[in-house]
Amino acid sequence: MALATRAGTDLTGALKPELGAMVQDLRERLAADPDVEAALRAQHRAALAANRSAASWTDWCTDLLTQAAVGWVLSTVFVRFCEDNRLLGGHHGSRTHGVWITSNDRIRRRQALDAERAFYLANSDLSYREWLETAFATLRTIPATAELVGDHSAIHILSPSSDAVNRLLTFWRRTDDNDDLVWDFADDELSTRFLGDLYQDLSEYAKDKYALLQTPEFVEEFILDQTMEPALKDRPLQGFRLIDPTCGSGHFLLGAFRRLLSRWDREEPGLEPWALVQKALDGVYGVDLNPFAVAIARFRLIVAALQAAHEKTLLDAPGFVVHVAVGDSLLHGESQLIMTPEGDPELDVDLAAADFAYSTEDLALLRSILVPGSYDVVVGNPPYIVARDKALNARYRELYSTCHRTYALTVPFMERFFQLAKPGPVAGWVGQITSNSFMKREFGAPPIEKFLANKDLRLIVDSSGAYIPGHGTPTVIIVGRSQGRTRETVRAVLGIRGEPGRPEIPAEGMVWTSIVDNVANVGHEDDWISIADLTRRSLQSHPWSLSGGGAGELLARVESASILPLESRVQEIGFGAVTREDAAYIVGTVALNHLEIDPAHRRQMVSGENVRDFHVQEAPEALWPYEQASLDADPDDRSIRLLWPNKTSLRQRVAYGANQIERGLQWFEYSMFFKKRYKDGPSIAFAFVATSNHFVLERGDRIFTRTAPIVKLHKEATEDDHLRLLGILNSSSACFWLKLSNHSVGRCGVSFV
Repeated sequence: MALATRAGTDLTGALKPELGAMVQDLRERLAADPDVEAALRAQHRAALAANRSAASWTDWCTDLLTQAAVGWVLSTVFVRFCEDNRLLGGHHGSRTHGVWITSNDRIRRRQALDAERAFYLANSDLSYREWLETAFATLRTIPATAELVGDHSAIHILSPSSDAVNRLLTFWRRTDDNDDLVWDFADDELSTRFLGDLYQDLSEYAKDKYALLQTPEFVEEFILDQTMEPALKDRPLQGFRLIDPTCGSGHFLLGAFRRLLSRWDREEPGLEPWALVQKALDGVYGVDLNPFAVAIARFRLIVAALQAAHEKTLLDAPGFVVHVAVGDSLLHGESQLIMTPEGDPELDVDLAAADFAYSTEDLALLRSILVPGSYDVVVGNPPYIVARDKALNARYRELYSTCHRTYALTVPFMERFFQLAKPGPVAGWVGQITSNSFMKREFGAPPIEKFLANKDLRLIVDSSGAYIPGHGTPTVIIVGRSQGRTRETVRAVLGIRGEPGRPEIPAEGMVWTSIVDNVANVGHEDDWISIADLTRRSLQSHPWSLSGGGAGELLARVESASILPLESRVQEIGFGAVTREDAAYIVGTVALNHLEIDPAHRRQMVSGENVRDFHVQEAPEALWPYEQASLDADPDDRSIRLLWPNKTSLRQRVAYGANQIERGLQWFEYSMFFKKRYKDGPSIAFAFVATSNHFVLERGDRIFTRTAPIVKLHKEATEDDHLRLLGILNSSSACFWLKLSNHSVGRCGVSFV
C-alpha cells in the first residue's frame, strides 16, 4: 500500500493545514449565525452548572470547534479508505459505484466527478457540502458503518461552509505528475494503523488537551499476555468481557478482539463467520473522552470485523454491535454503588455527573458500559497529565479517595480500573502502563499506601528504561486482580540501565526484549534488568524504588544507618517566593538603575539553574516590594510606578482558586512570599531539578523561586550545624538516595551513562 508506509507522518502533516482551515471556517460560521451561537452558549452554561467544565466560553468553544473540524476531516478519511478499497461498492456487479470523493482507479475517479455533476444539475441550490453529505448518508444507511456518522458524531456539532468542503475535496483529489493520486489508501491487508498516527498528531490543540498518546502494539501485546491470557484460563469464554476505559484509537481493543475471535473459532468452529465476529465484539468494550479517538477505534474494529468474516464490502455486512462510546470514564457510570433491598449492587444515578451529556455522548450507552464490577479484564494507558479544568479536578477528588495534592490523572484512573473489574472468587485482572510519577512524588502516597497496598498485585515492571515510541514520560506497568492481598510477594522487573540508543525496531530493543524474555525468571539479572519477588511490606509505603542490580538492598542499608530524619532538624522546607508574573518584577539591573529603584527594593531572583557547583551563580535582579526589617509589603513610589502598567494583570493573579485581592493581598505583592524562610540566619538552597546534588549555604538577601527551594533549620542552629548538614546533602550517599527516592524527569528509554 503506497499510503501505509508514509501515511502516519506524511498524511498527518499534510492534513494539519486543512484542519486549521476547517477550524477557522467553523469559527467564522459560528460568528455569523447568532442562533447557533446562542444554542452553544446555552450548552456551555449547562456544562458549567453540571460541573462538567469550568472553562471559559472561548476555551470551551475552541475545543468544540476542534472536535467538529476533526470530525469532518476524519469522516472524509473513512470515505477515502472505503473508496480505494471498494468497501462501499464498486466491484464488478456491485449495486453502487461506491465512490464520492475520488478513487485510485481512473475510471472510478471519472464516475465520482460525473456523479457529482449530475447531483448539482438535479439540485441547483446545493453545493460541495451537500455532495459530501451524500457520502455520509450512504455510510448511515449501512448497518456496519451507521454509527460512524450517527447522531452522536462530531460532524453534527457544526457544519462548515461549502468553500471549506471544496478545499477538503481538492486536497483528496490532488494528483502527481503521472496523474496518480497523492493519497492512495488501497491495501490488500486493510491496515488501519495510520489512523492511530492521525489520532495522536493531527491536532496539536487536542494532543495537548487530551494528552493523546498511542500504546505501541508490542506493549499492548505484553499487557494482554499478562492479564487476558490468565483470565481466560479460569473462567468460561461465554460472557467474557474486557474494557479499556481510555481506549484512544483502539489498540488494546483490536488486540483483544483478535484473541477472542481465535478462541471462539476454536470453541464453536461451526458458527457462521459473522456470528463468530459478533461474539468476539461482544467481549470488547471501550470508552474515551475524545470523540475522534472513538470514531477511529470504531472504524478500525469494523474493518477488522470485515476482514475476519472474509468479506470484501460493508454493503452486506450485518449491523453488528461495536461497544465503544465517547465519554469520561471517571464520571459516567459513576464509581459509587448503592445496595438494593435485595442486596444487589446498583448504580446510584443521583450521584452520577452524567445527568449532563454533550452531543457526542450517548448517556444510556455509557451507563450500560461503565458499570463497576463488570469486567474480567481491564487494561489501558491512562493520560499522564494533571486535570486542568477546576470543576473536573474537584469532581474527581470527590469520587476518588486516592486524589491527593496536585495529582495526575493516572491516580483516579488506577482506582477506576480496579473498580470496573469483577470482584469475588474469580476476580478480574487489571493491567496498565502508566506514568511512574506517583511512585516518588507526594501525590502518590495515598494510591500506594491506602489503595495498592490492599490489592492483589501480581506484577510491577519498571519500563522507564525501555524505548517506547512517543513516551517521553518514564513509565511503569502494573498488573493485579480486583481483590484483597492473596500473597506476600509481587513479581517485579527492576531497572538497571536504560536502552543504550534508539533501536531501529522498538519491540526489539535490548531492554524491552529482556523484559519480555525474562519476566517469568525470578533471580535473572543482566545489564538491563533484574527479576525479583518483592515483599508486600516493601511495597506498602511511599515512595517506591524499582532499581535493580542490588540498588534496592543498598538503599535499605543507607536508610537503616540513619540516626534521625532530616525533618527533625528542619523548621521550613519550600520555595521562597512566587510572583506568577515574572515579567513585571524580574526586569534586570539596567531597567532598575534607569528607574532609580532604591537598593532596598531590589534583589537577585534565583532559580534552580542558578544553583550549581555548590554556589549561587549571578542571577537577574528583580523588584522586591517589601520592607527590609519586617518583610511586610511596603514598596516606595518608584516601585509602584514600575508595576503600575501591569496593575490589572497583577490583581488577577490566581492562587489556591482565588485572585490576589480575594486572598487579602495587595496588588503589588508577590503571589506568594514566605517570610519565615527569610528570617533568623542562613538557609540552605538547592536546585529542584538537577543531575546531581547542588546544595548551597545562603547568607545573603537573594530571593529563591519555586525551582530553588530553601531548607530552613531551627533558629537555634549554628553555622557549623548548617555546614555539617551541607556536607551530608552534597555527599555521594545522599546523591544515591535522592536518585532512588525522587521522581526522575529525565528522558526515559535511552541511557546516556
